[in-house]
Amino acid sequence: MSGDDRPTMPPVRLPSEAELARDALAAPLFARAVSLARWADEKPVPVGAGGELLADELAEAAARLGLIGDPEGTAATAEAWNLAVDTGLLEVDEDEDAEPTLESDEAVGTASGGGELARLTGSAAPADVLELWQGGLETVLADAATPSLEDLLGDLEGVVGDDGEIDPDAVDLDALEWDPEEEADFLDSALGNLYLFTLQDPAVASGAMVPLPVLAASMIVPDDMDEPTDEVLEEVSVAMMRLDEQFRILEPTGMLAYRPVDEALTQEADDALPDDESAPGEEEDVSRYGMVRLTPLGLHGMRQRMLDAGIDAPLVGDLAEEDATTLLGALVSYPETGAREEVEGWFAARDSADRAARDLLAAARGRDDEAPGRRLVCQQALSLAGDAAEPALRDVLDDAELGGLARVWLVEHGAEDVPPPDERMVFWLAVDTIAAQLATAGEPDELRELIRGLVDQHAGFFDKAWKVDHPAAADVLEAMGRLHPDRGTAKEARKAAFKARSAHPG
Repeated sequence: MSGDDRPTMPPVRLPSEAELARDALAAPLFARAVSLARWADEKPVPVGAGGELLADELAEAAARLGLIGDPEGTAATAEAWNLAVDTGLLEVDEDEDAEPTLESDEAVGTASGGGELARLTGSAAPADVLELWQGGLETVLADAATPSLEDLLGDLEGVVGDDGEIDPDAVDLDALEWDPEEEADFLDSALGNLYLFTLQDPAVASGAMVPLPVLAASMIVPDDMDEPTDEVLEEVSVAMMRLDEQFRILEPTGMLAYRPVDEALTQEADDALPDDESAPGEEEDVSRYGMVRLTPLGLHGMRQRMLDAGIDAPLVGDLAEEDATTLLGALVSYPETGAREEVEGWFAARDSADRAARDLLAAARGRDDEAPGRRLVCQQALSLAGDAAEPALRDVLDDAELGGLARVWLVEHGAEDVPPPDERMVFWLAVDTIAAQLATAGEPDELRELIRGLVDQHAGFFDKAWKVDHPAAADVLEAMGRLHPDRGTAKEARKAAFKARSAHPG
């Protein structure tokens, strides 16, 4: 968490605003919306109720976009036109005397270029383009989170009249099992997980795509479930198909690169025998189940949405001018790659590596709950400081809180004449290291191995560890009691935790 307790995301590296603006203008849906707005700006276009294109004008607009003959051309043209209206690229002037009906195809007004088009074709800055694109994205996200009436109603028999239109009197809207907020949360959750995949997985960050089953499972399968049940797998399958529909809608915005689910899979599933329990072969192409990634423009759009929602979503480089205390406090929650980039930028912004190292060491001191985490990331940050940091580290060899990490750094960098630590410092560093791991990573398997190694390496570990004057000693010993695989050793750890808590109450 940041200082104001807002949720914090890992840092993201983005292209310049100019590059992102070019991507926005090239996104198919946005580019078509701009093209249609310019068309209407040349000569006002007759429109129906709500600014919708009439049949003749829709055909002309499709021709303008080069979509005549495309099976999806009419729908794509209508979507682009509607986006232009929603974003202000088009301005609709309705005739107040007209009396439109749903069945008519008569003009009730005209549409022409709007204020946003004038701004876009004038001297629009990249930030203006991105703001306009972001507004359009919000519209499309809302559309993607809204299921079609066919999806909601299932069988349309009895609700569709002879004219092919849905009879509103035949639909009980209150009985529909659809929660708009839940649908929006579902899509937001998927995109949020995709954002995290991009920032935390180096392969995805480098352009690899995330299999749709993996993304769906990240939303459905509980973290502590080793083997998903059939019911959970069914939920994952349903979530995949929902995401497939939504991502097809979102891809033209330029937010996603998406390879849809192979439609043949649905037919294959329908053709399978009821008792066919055979699993997909190892050689099966996982891409058939859908592949997706956020584009740089999509990362920008998601970051903006998070900022608007009060989530701290930093950019790589944001900390370059901050002081050492702010840097270490932020790095505690950063993934390894993002932390390294941030530290490199922080050192590059300083004239003296020695002074920077001393500032980091000073910021790492403390007996507060966050101090062990700060010391851990301080040690990691100093690994990038180079030999220039050696004098600063030698100066803290006798420091009760920093002497241990200083020795580790010096030995790892091949320094000579490093004095061995006394027993008190060894155990203090062990407790501090485990406390930092618990605070930053929880209780992963790697920590279990660390704990086992420490106990095996030091005879009578718990008899000495409980006496360590470290504020987290009791909590660390309790954790060791939970995590050590040997029941007898775990019991020793719990007894030591009781002694530590009694010796240092509060």
